[in-house]
Formats: sequence, structure tokens, C-alpha cells
Amino acid sequence: MRIVLILLLAIGFQRLCGQELFVMTDPASNVPANSLGVRLSNSSFKEVFKEGNNYHLMPEVTYGVNKNFMVRTSVFISNRSNSLYTEGANVFAKYRFFSMDDLHSHFRMAAFARYSFNRADIHQEQIEIMGHNSGFEGGIVATQLIKKLAISTSASFEKAMDNMPNYEYPISQGSTATNYTLSFGRLMHPKKYTNFKQTNINLMMEVVGQTINDNGKTSIDIVPSIQFIINSQGRIDLAYRRELYSSMVRSAPNGIYLNFEYTFFNVGG
Repeated sequence: MRIVLILLLAIGFQRLCGQELFVMTDPASNVPANSLGVRLSNSSFKEVFKEGNNYHLMPEVTYGVNKNFMVRTSVFISNRSNSLYTEGANVFAKYRFFSMDDLHSHFRMAAFARYSFNRADIHQEQIEIMGHNSGFEGGIVATQLIKKLAISTSASFEKAMDNMPNYEYPISQGSTATNYTLSFGRLMHPKKYTNFKQTNINLMMEVVGQTINDNGKTSIDIVPSIQFIINSQGRIDLAYRRELYSSMVRSAPNGIYLNFEYTFFNVGG
């Protein structure tokens, strides 16, 4: 009976949430309760002010405490010092406070918070506590799923602080920002489910923006991606991020993501 329940959970997770597993943003839905997700995120972005690429490796572990609450921790590893160097880490939490479910659709809202510390030099005006800045972020996300289409949007406040050990945040730059996203995900394959081993293929399009609160400088990026979900537990993301508009200094705005993730269900349950 326990195996049957796990399989049903896996099928449900694949059918209802596959197209909500965005590359750049978290949806309002959480990972299943008592599940453990392990992700290896890779990104390579072309440097603007020097030769070469800015490579980041981010191992992450996510745990579903219950159906409404999940936590995550990430580590930031970069090649900015011409060798792989552990720059920092962060903790993230998300609480789903509203859910309205129907047979082939649902609408959910969640609040999230993140805290990061970093020991890299501060080299751009864009605030990014996922790999560049020490600081914190808090926001709200709403997600609508209608059959095979998921639409998600978020808004957050982000605050950058001094990086360790002695990289002071420049007083000439604004240290707070408003972030906003709009994400679309559509299940392309399979057309009809027959078993949990079927591979999902999802196409995503995400718009990611930031405005510095002190001076109004803004950047807007577009991120198309393709995603594969294998056996309802494995996940592969391939995405390309392209700057559409920017009035702020950014060291490496354009590049690719390649992520690998595996979810263990019913951990400790």
C-alpha cells in the first residue's frame, strides 16, 4: 500500500505541477510534503568588461515540511577568481497561504523570504543575492494552472548589504530594489498520461525585471527554456537568458542555464 501511495503522489506531482517548475522563479505551489529535492544548477554568462565567461555552480537542497511550507538552502561557487571558489550561501523559505483547487485547474498564492551571505567583490549595480550580493529578499507569488498551461507572477523587495569580509556596498549605488517576474509554462508532451514513467516536456517563457528603488535604474530580461521531467522524479532544465533592456551596470547579463534535479518522495514519512 505504501508503494501505491508513493506512485500516486508521483503521478499527481507530474500531472499537476510539471509545467509550474520554472527555471528562474518559484511558483506558489510547493514541493510535496516530506519530499527532498537535490538540484545542481549551472550557469555560464558572457562577461561584458573582460574576456571569458562568468560560471556559477549552485548545489541546492529543498525539503517539503508540509503541503504549505518548504525550505531550501543553496551554496554559491564561482570562477570569478580564475578558479572555483565558494563565495557564499543562502536560505529560502516559502509559505502557501491561499489555494483554490478545481478538477483541471488551481490558483495559489504564497509568501517567500530569502537571506544570503557572500564574500565576492561587488562588481555591478544590479542587485542579485542569488550569487553576487549579501542581503535579504521578501515577496509574494501567485500561480494559476489551467489544464496544460501555468501562469505565474511575483513581486519582491530586495536589500543588498556589505559583502564579507570587507567589501562595503558602494554608497553611490542604490541598495534596495523591486523585483518582478511573469512566467508561462506549457506541457507539450505527453498528450495523454498512461503511467508515471512518461517523460514530460515543458516549454517555458519567463520575463524577469528589476528596478533600483533609489535611482529608478531598470533591467528586463527574457528567459526561454525547455524542461524534461523523467519518471516524475528527475528534472533537466536548459534555458537562455537575454537582456531586453537595461539602464544599470551589469557585469554579465546574457548566458545559459543547465540544471539537474532529483526528488526523493516520502522522506521520513
